[in-house]
Amino acid sequence: MLVLENELLKVAIATKGAELQSIVRKDNGIEYMWSGDAQYWGKKSPVLFPIVGGLKKNEYIYNLNTYPLSRHGFARDMEFTVTEQSAHSATFSLKNDEDTYKVYPFHFTFSIRYQLENDTVSVTYQVQNDGKENLLFSVGGHPAFAVPQVEGSSYEDYYLEFSETENAGRWPLSAEGLIESAPIPVLQNTNILPLTKSLFYGDALVFKQLQSKKVSLLSKTHAHGLHFTLEGFPFLGIWAAKDANFVCIEPWCGIADGVYASGNLLEKEGINNLSPKTTFTRTWSVTLF
Repeated sequence: MLVLENELLKVAIATKGAELQSIVRKDNGIEYMWSGDAQYWGKKSPVLFPIVGGLKKNEYIYNLNTYPLSRHGFARDMEFTVTEQSAHSATFSLKNDEDTYKVYPFHFTFSIRYQLENDTVSVTYQVQNDGKENLLFSVGGHPAFAVPQVEGSSYEDYYLEFSETENAGRWPLSAEGLIESAPIPVLQNTNILPLTKSLFYGDALVFKQLQSKKVSLLSKTHAHGLHFTLEGFPFLGIWAAKDANFVCIEPWCGIADGVYASGNLLEKEGINNLSPKTTFTRTWSVTLF
């Protein structure tokens, strides 16, 4: 476990999956991350690479070959190497190997950098194409934040506030975890989404191309919470396991296959197509108060 610390925050990250484990603000003592209770969901902030969500039949086609690849890809279950570390920042890196090449025939370096600045944690994904062909990939975050955050408050005291007024439907997921062909109205001329346990009984809320670049987790009963910025991520997932005390705010550059997806990786919705010897960079951040 690697620990980063400044005058306001103490943050812990595991080398397995380069997964964020804890964010504590020192002056109020609040742990902002989900506990990881395996009774509900044993992870805390898995990274999604080289796909986001599930594939039709858990496989895809590339260059006329069919490859198996499980939901959210393999990076979250692999050991990363720490390639840079200071008191306030650390970079974790993953390169292709014989095992990844069996399910994902690309040469890559995938790095995740955590940076503390005052009351903010920034998380930067960098994907580098080390091969001679274009690199096809998706990448995203899946951080789970504790709800409630303060003793004496309840789940229903909390809400998400979007930085812009939205008119957007959620794209429902099929029983196989695939995106259905039409959205269901959720945000109708509003920037507020009240949190209830039942909101997630039908799985994640998946949004495409929201106007907002910031989502805040706030409470009606106290002044603590967080601001989450996600500029450059065209898709957003909001999710919690059934009856669990957390909410995931998930910035995605990529999305699950649709129910009518061809399976061809080149035709996949949201796929990123990176030229050889170039890099792709996206950053999300969370400010704690």
